[in-house]
Amino acid sequence: QVQLVESGGGLVQPGGSLRLSCTAAGVTVDDEHIGWYRQAPGNERAGIACISRIEGRTYYVDSVKGRFSISRDNAKNTVYLQMNSLQPEDTAVYYCKTVVRTLYTTYESWGQGTQVTVSS
Repeated sequence: QVQLVESGGGLVQPGGSLRLSCTAAGVTVDDEHIGWYRQAPGNERAGIACISRIEGRTYYVDSVKGRFSISRDNAKNTVYLQMNSLQPEDTAVYYCKTVVRTLYTTYESWGQGTQVTVSS
């Protein structure tokens, strides 16, 4: 069974940094596309960054490009989201997700989320 566990959230002042971790069990991170999503109160959950199983290519939405960086550590089976120059609008619950394909079915596997609050 696939399990993703996020950690690293917290309270940070504007302009600060955080690094989120997404540790996987039941899948190997370099064999999967892994995405980071976030959901602010009253908003829908939206993808912000992804790392591909194909050569580790990375993709970002415009709102985080240049500030956030997604990476993976295969030895730790973990995907990271380094977040710099954080702003209050980055406040949200952050989730990681992968799509699991078995012989019989395909489904999304989400972590439980980690809260990031940017406030002075």
